[in-house]
Amino acid sequence: MGNTLNSYNLPVTGRNILRFAFPTIVMTVFNTFYTMVDGLFVSNLIGTDALSAINLTAPAIGLITAVSGMLATGGSAVVMRKMGEQREQEARQDFTLLILANAAVGAVMMLLGYRFMDSLLGAMGLSEGVFAYCRAYLGDYLIFTIPILLMYNFSLYLIAADKPRLSLACTVAGGVGNIILDYVLIAVLDMGIRGAAVATGLGYSLTAVVGFLVFCRPENLLHFEKPVFRGSVLLHASANGLSELATSLVSGITTLLFNLAMLRYIGEDGVAAITIIMYVLMFVSALFIGYSYGVAPMISYYHGERNQEKLKRLTAFSIRFIVGVSALCAAVSVLASAPLVSVFTRPESPVFALAVTGNRLCSIALLFVGVNVFASSMFTALSNGIVSAVLAFSRSFVFTAACIQLLPVLLGGVMGVWLATPVAELLGTVMAAAVLLRYRKRYGY
Repeated sequence: MGNTLNSYNLPVTGRNILRFAFPTIVMTVFNTFYTMVDGLFVSNLIGTDALSAINLTAPAIGLITAVSGMLATGGSAVVMRKMGEQREQEARQDFTLLILANAAVGAVMMLLGYRFMDSLLGAMGLSEGVFAYCRAYLGDYLIFTIPILLMYNFSLYLIAADKPRLSLACTVAGGVGNIILDYVLIAVLDMGIRGAAVATGLGYSLTAVVGFLVFCRPENLLHFEKPVFRGSVLLHASANGLSELATSLVSGITTLLFNLAMLRYIGEDGVAAITIIMYVLMFVSALFIGYSYGVAPMISYYHGERNQEKLKRLTAFSIRFIVGVSALCAAVSVLASAPLVSVFTRPESPVFALAVTGNRLCSIALLFVGVNVFASSMFTALSNGIVSAVLAFSRSFVFTAACIQLLPVLLGGVMGVWLATPVAELLGTVMAAAVLLRYRKRYGY
């Protein structure tokens, strides 16, 4: 047992923190990268209408994964806190219960997805071609709902079980498989946008299969045991993961609001442009998400053993690291806007100029995203799901939705849409800083 938890017993230094978090950072960035590769293949081999379709189906996919994300992140904090309290068997029983709950959620969400798919897409008033692309992509994606949800769970639990390198290896293998399948299914077998959905589903399924096999082995820190149903565990995991539920839900809603704003001011070219910008922002944001998820088990474990000194060191380093990386990423994204956009669309396309202008403005948000993501993740890891949810919901929905509605009116159109994300993230950072200061004494970080 002592050897298994070596990473948690090491001194809290910048080097050790990054060593622990690095596989998760790479995994999250790579995961985002091969989501971008889908867009790359689709935009170049099929067209920007198909690229718009992937973005237009994102709210439905976000809704499907929202509940699972809540149970995965909230449950991981609950399980690892019990590990820190030396309640190992109970933690493993809870782990098994949470995995079964996620599989059940996946089945329900898949059925609901097929039931309401046509009515949701029909309400957007899309052209016939884009509607067909959306229906084909979402229809095939839904087939893989359960393995995709298990993939998200097993990725987090592999990290919590001190196997971040295995989680990374699964993600890389799944990503490479997805890239290869994208080419084979879209370019060679001419499956069109359906090929992109199937390639993504099969790539994600690899981690689900490996995770299942790993957690069947009793010698691992976390493994399946006969579950004991504790309603309090599901309630605690759900409450603790409220911020992740809020983030997933409102991400879908705000994506829909952005799409509707673009359709209003520019048309379907605007949807394609904002899709490209979202890929760029998503890729950089993955750095911060990966770091936050990577150190979350450490926060939960130190909180469980009441080691405030380690919490202080971890928090101080994290803030310095995130602020420095944020400034660097924002500068690079602004300066490299044209080359980044050119990966997805040709310079002569009307989408190109829109996306370049938009990316330069939206990149300001990268100065603030990291602190916001870390603050929300930190309170989840500290088992304070309510505070985490308030931070996530305010930043991702309240501020963003308000900015999407108000700024285009105040600034005269599309300029307000581009600036909605930076202004919302700035407001989120002000709130996050206030909350971090308020709870500093309670948790001793």
